[in-house]
Amino acid sequence: MIKIVTVTLNPALDRTVFLGRLSPGGLNRADRVTEDAGGKGINVSKTLRALGEDSVATGLLGARNGGLITQALDRGGITHDFVPVQGAVRTNLKLAEADGRVTEINEAGSSVRREETEALERKLRSYAGEGVLFVFSGSAPPGVGEEIYERLIRLVHEQGAEALLDADGALFACGMRALPDIVKQNREEITEYLAGLPGTSADCGKEGQKGPETDRDMGRELIRRGTGVVLLSCGAQGAVLLKREGKSVKGTAYPALSVPVCSTVGAGDAMAAAYCYSRIKGMEWEEAARLCMAVSAGAVMTEGTRPPGPELVKRLLKEAPAGVSFQKP
Repeated sequence: MIKIVTVTLNPALDRTVFLGRLSPGGLNRADRVTEDAGGKGINVSKTLRALGEDSVATGLLGARNGGLITQALDRGGITHDFVPVQGAVRTNLKLAEADGRVTEINEAGSSVRREETEALERKLRSYAGEGVLFVFSGSAPPGVGEEIYERLIRLVHEQGAEALLDADGALFACGMRALPDIVKQNREEITEYLAGLPGTSADCGKEGQKGPETDRDMGRELIRRGTGVVLLSCGAQGAVLLKREGKSVKGTAYPALSVPVCSTVGAGDAMAAAYCYSRIKGMEWEEAARLCMAVSAGAVMTEGTRPPGPELVKRLLKEAPAGVSFQKP
């Protein structure tokens, strides 16, 4: 059975403020406020737990107030094994309006020392091995360097483990050099990455180039560059999921489910978690893809970064429209 280890380099306390409409520069009154243990890897672990599966949540955790994170994980029944670092866990502010629009204000996090990242490397090496899938996702705090995911992916690969990468900017670009087995990206992130690369095989990442065919081309480009599976979320337009199959690429394009939107924060993490769950359960490709769509749709229906429950996921699986499959060299 596949074992999942999520790695969160920059955990956060996610504070979501709900209000009718944001008035920039004016007085805003909150209708209510929620606070959750956050960070993309932690969100993946929370979603897996909600689906009934275990994982180990690890990474770097500020010692000053990190107990707020571990206490929340304990309450959720999530196994955790973080490396303590100096400083405090950051607070991320989410301003959620009634129409579903969310404005995010994310702190950078406390600076990390080299000896603390070395301690994390030792911990990951102790977990790595065949049958283990590491989820490397989210931002990195100051001090770790933009090549951190590249280094960690190479480390776990050397021990026979697999790696899923979900990051953006330089963190993602450097991480791709280590050839992660699975990549989770949204349309904006993959467009930015490919636009900065020479020699793409399709007209990817160019201004004005959008739509299903372009999404498929961009996903195929990542597979051409060495990854095995691409989970590409396209917001209200749905998602494209692709995998290497022999010398060709098999994929499915799905329209978005029509659901009431409470908060879009964490929807991509929910998709990554759903794919991890499908690996644990040994699901076939189409079944796994439909689960990714249902779980990510369920995530936007919940407050803050809280995962959807199993009953909601079951209902959305029944409502999920069929995708359009394709296979090209």
